[in-house]
Amino acid sequence: MQLRIWSAIVVAALAWGTTGVATRAALNDGVPPIAMVAIRAVIAAVLLYAVLRIRKTPISRDRDSLRLGFVAGVFQLSLPFLLFTLAYQYASAGFVGMLVALIPLGTAAVAHVMLPDEKLHAAKVIGLLVAFFGVVFLLASGDSGLAEGGEPFLAAMLSLGAVASIAYSSVYAKRHAETFDPIELTWMQFMVGIVVVGGAMLIAEGWPSAISTWGWLLILYLTILGSVLPFLLFYWLLTHVTSTKASLVGYVVPLVALIAGVVLIDEQIQAGIIGGGLLILVGVVLTDRSERRRPAPSPIYGE
Repeated sequence: MQLRIWSAIVVAALAWGTTGVATRAALNDGVPPIAMVAIRAVIAAVLLYAVLRIRKTPISRDRDSLRLGFVAGVFQLSLPFLLFTLAYQYASAGFVGMLVALIPLGTAAVAHVMLPDEKLHAAKVIGLLVAFFGVVFLLASGDSGLAEGGEPFLAAMLSLGAVASIAYSSVYAKRHAETFDPIELTWMQFMVGIVVVGGAMLIAEGWPSAISTWGWLLILYLTILGSVLPFLLFYWLLTHVTSTKASLVGYVVPLVALIAGVVLIDEQIQAGIIGGGLLILVGVVLTDRSERRRPAPSPIYGE
């Protein structure tokens, strides 16, 4: 079971970690930022609905399920996708990816308030704080990972808003982990995203046009490998481990984003990013060691 859990964490991190590079490539190709998110939501919702029909999964219509789908659609998808996509206009994929490392810290803080069995303890706090100081080091350096034109403070504020939104939604989903099927919840959140992000697109950008073939290919990549797959894995993790351990995905994403940005689109490795990344790695190890000392929760779905 541990192999399956860590495989899900690694695959989700690889998928989410490469979305920054794909997003920056799409922006450079002229794809409007809000339209990019809206189109991803539409394609993902269609694909997931087909999966639900093939599985003959009944779609829940009770109030609790609809409320959970709404919260996930707004706070786990719409706001973070929009804010992170906008942040990629002002900093490198590696820079924004480093700020994703705050997700476990935010999740642990919110879980401490909302989940009685996930209180903060000393070992977890130490690990989370080490990773947090890595992010502080990154921001204090003023490095954006771009050769020119970067606005790291603005990118950080957008990213921090996304982090706070994800932290709340993750803990809310964990509170209701026994009530949802991962595929159904992922479909519901994309349906909400179509309404929220689609409305924002029509107001701010209008109907998208003149997207190139390369732009469409990048959108498909972002939809299938950058959205559907990691969300399914993340919600599966929430039904098998604590919300804090599931959020460890967010620790690995920065490293993937940094390496992918340098290799694929010639982003820069700067001193602030190196120092912050090393501290984040230490925080990952410390947090994971603290989680290993806790008894694992009983799985909700069959192994």
